[in-house]
Amino acid sequence: MEDIWGQACAALETSVGPNNFNHWIKPLRLTGLDGGIAHFASPTRFISDWVNRHFAKDILGELSRHGQPVERLRFDVVPQTAPGRARPVAVPASPARPVGSVAAPATARVARADLGAPLDPRYTFGNFVVGKPNELAHAAARRVAEGGPVGFNPLFLYGGVGLGKTHLMHAIAHDYQTRHPMAQVLYLSAEQFMYRFVQALRESTIMDFKGMFRNVNMLMVDDVQFIAGKDSTQEEFFHTFNALVDQGKQIVISADRAPAEIKGLEERIKSRLSCGLIVDLHPTTYELRLGILQSKTEGFRAQQPDLQIGAGVLEFLAHRITTNVRVLEGALQRLFAHASLLRREITLEVAQECLADILRTNDRKISIDDIQRRVAEHYNIRLADMVGPKRARNVARPRQIAMYLSKQLTSRSLPEIGRRFGGRDHTTIMHGIRKIEELVIEDHALAEDVNMLRRLLEA
Repeated sequence: MEDIWGQACAALETSVGPNNFNHWIKPLRLTGLDGGIAHFASPTRFISDWVNRHFAKDILGELSRHGQPVERLRFDVVPQTAPGRARPVAVPASPARPVGSVAAPATARVARADLGAPLDPRYTFGNFVVGKPNELAHAAARRVAEGGPVGFNPLFLYGGVGLGKTHLMHAIAHDYQTRHPMAQVLYLSAEQFMYRFVQALRESTIMDFKGMFRNVNMLMVDDVQFIAGKDSTQEEFFHTFNALVDQGKQIVISADRAPAEIKGLEERIKSRLSCGLIVDLHPTTYELRLGILQSKTEGFRAQQPDLQIGAGVLEFLAHRITTNVRVLEGALQRLFAHASLLRREITLEVAQECLADILRTNDRKISIDDIQRRVAEHYNIRLADMVGPKRARNVARPRQIAMYLSKQLTSRSLPEIGRRFGGRDHTTIMHGIRKIEELVIEDHALAEDVNMLRRLLEA
């Protein structure tokens, strides 16, 4: 039976990828084959459920190809830490690792398989399109992926939905593990961290939890804002963070906003997160969106060389779909599927017809009223002051920011914007816009405010 499972594992490692294999399939042990059912011992229910949802078809297919036609899988939870219970899975030995690779203790290997989330093979540095809004984040991620001292810890990436935070985190993990095959990288969401912590408390295995999390070479936590307000989880995260930093282990964190802006996050955690490099992934520009579309199109054409795309289609999509990269990529995917199935050239008319709902959604305009209200709330001033005559700095500067955003996020003319700001002359509006354009270059704090307000309005 071990031979059958060993042969199946060799094929599965290739088909699902080394990361998925090591995280989820390697911890399993085949214990029986009868009545069309493959029985497995699994170290945790979490792994069993994940494998059943995501890899059951792959496992069934490989077992059938090796002469064992089975119709379903059944799992028995047999914790690896219990004495006299399941031994490590019987799989073929991995190839010899290069000299100089970072070795990790057995507890770290269990941590990665038991607690982490799988890495998406599509998210690599090779297919990450770099532009002005994300060039610093990309450079910092590349530096962390090389390994060794980087001069900053943690690396904190933040920005709105679909701007590339998760892509960069997966790319770091892929590249780092390629360079250091024996190193242990643990990637998971903050929600998963909380779930595993609560499970450890419930099962009285908190010391195992601590040992596993603190014996990795790199810890990566996505969407850390989700632990805000969770006191016990924040306490454990704080101690885990300190333990890894004290050992010189790298930490990479992502969130939807800067540490100081995460409400409900303890001040001591905000302070620790702010000690490293904080990088904002700015909203995409037209040039970056067009570059992403061109890159994705090359990938599609490699699979379907006869696919025809009319002039101006990609430019049209880059101009019209501005919400986030995920929506942009989803629109392109749909367009290619439509054209492939119907064997039609992708013309501008086809794009407008196929993507009508997405284009309508992106046409929902942000109003000047929305902008004035949001800016007034952010700076804690009265909405009436936004259109009133007051010239005090604490009112005038937010008013200019609202003018700037009105020009950036709406199609209104300067005279129209002026009328909405208390009947001001269009030259006054132009002066306010130019003032903010200058300040966002010189004043980092103001630039952060403007970018955050823009993200909130576009969300």
